[in-house]
Amino acid sequence: MAATDVLSGLSGIWDDVVGHQAPLEQDRVLLAGVAALLLVVLPAGWRFGRHLVTIAHEGAHGVAALLSGRRLAGIRVHSDTSGLTVSRGRPTGPGMVATTAAGYLGPAALGLGAAYLLRERHALAVLWLAVLLLALLLLRIRNFYGLYAVGVAVLVVLAVSWWGSGQLQTAVAYAGTWFLLLAAPRPVLVLQALRHRGRARTSDADVLARLTRLPGLVWVGVFLAATLGALVLGARWLLAVPS
Repeated sequence: MAATDVLSGLSGIWDDVVGHQAPLEQDRVLLAGVAALLLVVLPAGWRFGRHLVTIAHEGAHGVAALLSGRRLAGIRVHSDTSGLTVSRGRPTGPGMVATTAAGYLGPAALGLGAAYLLRERHALAVLWLAVLLLALLLLRIRNFYGLYAVGVAVLVVLAVSWWGSGQLQTAVAYAGTWFLLLAAPRPVLVLQALRHRGRARTSDADVLARLTRLPGLVWVGVFLAATLGALVLGARWLLAVPS
């Protein structure tokens, strides 16, 4: 009987995840966007939010490394909001280019995917996918602070997904999605500011310049165009009037 109850409970969770949830009202969607924007533009908010962007950035490096056939050695997330992803394989070629390029594109890609799910009224799926991705990332973390930061993120999203009301779950899904979309361009602008002052010679853009012979500034432009494009498209999906 206990096993049957467990299976029944898991089936119920699965039905909720793949099912549809009521979308937020338009004013609350905008309110979630404003709250996310404050995390991006206010110094106090960004000190917290930058850690979330770093987690997404390094996670994207890791996913790209695995998908391109490289061996992922480990990921580190540091208290100063920097991070490092180490993979092994050919030092040049498409796999290395994809792995290097994925970092600055990762937060925007995650935000765009979440915005699409929210447009289709799958708010709970957004949260449970976040739990899954964070849990998988946790297995690859190789430093204490990274374990702490990613572990806290997992617990927070899991708590909302498990115990939160339907309205809270949907609101958190929208706020998190807005944050990823709005935050993604900022590190690109910071990157170019550092490059302009000669303080980012080992940045992803400069590594890509050495790998592809395209100037680093071109890669910064690619990152900025992609993140801004994702923001525009994602915002349209989030603000779409549900049918």
